[in-house]
Amino acid sequence: MQHRESETLVGLSVGTTKISVIVAEKDPRYLDAVHVIGMGCSPSHGLSKGVIVNINEATQSIIKAFQEAENITDRQIDSAIVAFNALDVKSVMTEGMVALGGRDPKRVEISDLERVIEAAQSRLEISGTMLPVHTIPVRYALDDRVVDEPLNMTGTRLEIMLQTVSVPLTYVKNVITCVQEAGVQVEGLVLKPLAASMGAVTEEETRAGCISISIGGGSTGLVLYQGGRPFRVISIPIGGYHITSDLASVLRVSLRDAEKIKQRIFVDDDDVLLRDGINIDLAIQVIGARVEELFTDYVKVALAECSPQLFPGGVILSGGVSRTPGIVEMLEEILQMQVRPAKPLYAMPPGREDASYASSAGILRYISCRRRDPYLFIEPNLPDVQPVAYGGGSDEPEELQTMAMSRENLRGFLTKMAKNFKDLF
Repeated sequence: MQHRESETLVGLSVGTTKISVIVAEKDPRYLDAVHVIGMGCSPSHGLSKGVIVNINEATQSIIKAFQEAENITDRQIDSAIVAFNALDVKSVMTEGMVALGGRDPKRVEISDLERVIEAAQSRLEISGTMLPVHTIPVRYALDDRVVDEPLNMTGTRLEIMLQTVSVPLTYVKNVITCVQEAGVQVEGLVLKPLAASMGAVTEEETRAGCISISIGGGSTGLVLYQGGRPFRVISIPIGGYHITSDLASVLRVSLRDAEKIKQRIFVDDDDVLLRDGINIDLAIQVIGARVEELFTDYVKVALAECSPQLFPGGVILSGGVSRTPGIVEMLEEILQMQVRPAKPLYAMPPGREDASYASSAGILRYISCRRRDPYLFIEPNLPDVQPVAYGGGSDEPEELQTMAMSRENLRGFLTKMAKNFKDLF
């Protein structure tokens, strides 16, 4: 079996209904060009509403997905970027400003970027039980002028608007534990709503302003874009499993049979359902009622402060539930916005081309974006988040340990950022 090479990209998507491992090769001639060479998938066990509830069962599901990916690609997988879900996602915006020198304009250097990021993060108040899994520069301004890339530009004052997306630290520890128990190192982390958006939304749509909605098995993720950058991430703990549960209750069948019925309706397989004696009209009514409740009572409420005029790029809908007949029209009517059903942006293997694999494709795009722009997504310093790091070895309360860890995360990132820029320039 061939060992993984440095130009091989591996992403693990941990979901409520399935675990997916995507393997791709990077074309060294182009910064963002990747070619998917194979995927491994396994049904999920040990997860509920998108999060891990049984370490052993989840680990076994992850092992099976990795084994299939290795068999298909004939490569040994040692590490991966991991996309995961979390409840209680907090998205907070802070601002920072630094002077670049005296009265005379000065060219922006890496140290100036470090200082302005630190200035914005110093305004952040975060609980010791939460981990900032993504810190995203949303907007830069140089002398009150918005700029895409301030490095090497000239001015007297640099400002930043920074989005920090935090999740409960326990979720991150559980994900890392399962992946490590599967014999794979966690190379990086990305929230599934963000990964799904990056696998479905085009660059033009993000610059125009758009909303990504991904409906998975256990949760629904929203990512709001303006000016080419995500400025808010929302997670709603309702997904396709809730439709399955309602179908099982109303039709008086098992959850397994209810899932099969739902999938057949998704692909308009009415003939099979009729032969099985299923009341199609009743099943469609149940699905429609649950989807309408999700959109009206949760998605619309979450977007209540956002005017549709802010998002001329419309809504991009992904996830397995997006295949529901009539769902696009329903969402357009509820949100009064144009809705586009998504497909993964990369060419996927046969049978993996539908919207339920957008998050897998998004991991690859996430990796490419980080390589192109080393400070687009600031991640936690993973060695500081390892479960083994939290035991009886410290007399400090965990909250103080976590606050100190967050400061070290930023310092570690800034050091890596400086190295990456030296490599680029």
